[in-house]
Amino acid sequence: MTVFLLITLNFFLPRAMPGDPISALVDNGGSARVQNDALRAEVARHYGLDRPLVTQYAGYLGDLATGDFGQSIRYNRPVGELVGERLPWTLLLILSGVGLAVVIGWAGGVHSGWRRGQPIDRWLMTIFLGIKGFPVFFVASLALVVFAVKLRWFPLVGASTPFAGAASPWTRMVDIVHHLVLPAVVLSLDFAASQYLVMRAGVVGELGADYLLLGRAKGLRPRRLKYHYAARNALLPAVTLAALHVSFGVTAAILVETVFAYQGMGRLVFEAVAFQDYPTLQACFLVLTLMVVTVNFLADASYRRLDPRTAAP
Repeated sequence: MTVFLLITLNFFLPRAMPGDPISALVDNGGSARVQNDALRAEVARHYGLDRPLVTQYAGYLGDLATGDFGQSIRYNRPVGELVGERLPWTLLLILSGVGLAVVIGWAGGVHSGWRRGQPIDRWLMTIFLGIKGFPVFFVASLALVVFAVKLRWFPLVGASTPFAGAASPWTRMVDIVHHLVLPAVVLSLDFAASQYLVMRAGVVGELGADYLLLGRAKGLRPRRLKYHYAARNALLPAVTLAALHVSFGVTAAILVETVFAYQGMGRLVFEAVAFQDYPTLQACFLVLTLMVVTVNFLADASYRRLDPRTAAP
């Protein structure tokens, strides 16, 4: 039922925007062939846009059942091909950004919570809250100007160097990572502060726990108590937040990919919105939504391993 509702929303939400794809092609400098009214009607008929909305919806469900996402109005290509080309780049960006945010936020949160009230705690709190105060679009633009334009440490645009496919696998991997670093770091900064705050609060809540007092009485090393016991018991809210950040990463990726001209799903969505490309929007929203649902399911499944007390009796 949930999946059917998502599929239905994916169909009707793009059509709630004002205007239509044929007009958007003209307004955004598209092909001049749709300037003529007769040809406009022919193009609309070709893409099925002249049919009643209910008929379009029924056709959409039928095509989706066979794995057909339709034809892109903007690119005049099968949408499945576009999604197949762009999705791996977005997955790489989101997973790298969220993974980096988890590492930074969890490490900082554990260390800060364990030393609550000490100078290191106050410094870390100031740094992470300061980072959180800047919108991701501003940070991305600033990073692009400083590290790509001024210092030239990283590429200015793209996910890889054109025609790099002919290079060796190692050279291609290095090139992809070189293009990925700046967007992934920017994306991670948007989430690291939240991970830090949640992990810090969890560790602070565990400081007076009986098992820590018992561990100290037994002479266990502080490092073991901090990471193996306190941090592990504070993980559940942080895991939930990490799953949510994958969801939020879809939105953030649209901004980051637009700034860095990173050829992923986020940029494809941005371009599809500008041209009101219904088939492309439908496919992108569906794929990204299913990705979010899958990540949340995996997060729920991991709770049992992290804390057996959450398992159903």
